[in-house]
Amino acid sequence: MTLRISLRNGEPVIVNGAVLRAMGRTDLVVENEATILRGRDVMKPEEATSPARQLYFACMMAYIDPADLARHQQVLLARLESLMLALETAEAKAVCIRFAQKVATGQFYNALADCRWLIGYESDALSRLAEAAGVQNAEAAPEIAPAD
Repeated sequence: MTLRISLRNGEPVIVNGAVLRAMGRTDLVVENEATILRGRDVMKPEEATSPARQLYFACMMAYIDPADLARHQQVLLARLESLMLALETAEAKAVCIRFAQKVATGQFYNALADCRWLIGYESDALSRLAEAAGVQNAEAAPEIAPAD
């Protein structure tokens, strides 16, 4: 199967563990099986700041670093387990199950899409919690009478 990838000027891409950087707008055609991750899909360790982001990072590492796959899979399973315990909606749990099925069959790149959905879900949930906490704090704050 042929894969066509368009890269922006300066955009990195990881191909079989090697980091390449586009010089100018570049189109690549991959004509055989390869592990490929565009720069916009790469997460740095310091960006894995939440459970869903940590799951994404672990999945990404399992995908781009097959030499250490066993360790990455252990981290992946631990992250997935803790995230599943925290999720309440059936939809989010179903995404986790779909993610686990993809990981079990070695489809790490496809599993990253489920992680992106979970990151969005998590972000929305945290925003709703912060908003609710702000409303509760505003209601609990005592009124201060104006000084005469």
